[in-house]
Amino acid sequence: MRRLYSFDVRMITPNGIIISVFGSDYYLSYDRIPWFKNAKVSDVFNVEMCGDEGIRWESLDVDLEIESLKHPEKYPLVMKRYPEEVL
Repeated sequence: MRRLYSFDVRMITPNGIIISVFGSDYYLSYDRIPWFKNAKVSDVFNVEMCGDEGIRWESLDVDLEIESLKHPEKYPLVMKRYPEEVL
């Protein structure tokens, strides 16, 4: 059975964006996901499904698992400045 995808960007605010995925709304703060902060509006609205469990902003090179929206505490964001850097 093929799953129908339902997702879109609902709103862009000064502090983050609100997206709707499968009927649930999620707030993505720029503190947590900084790649949206200085993005063009057209890039933020250009979102697509990435497989069955993720969404992708191709032009921003951002992929998020839907599960990470539901339970962000299980998915801490950690970035390395250099590949050899130890966290």
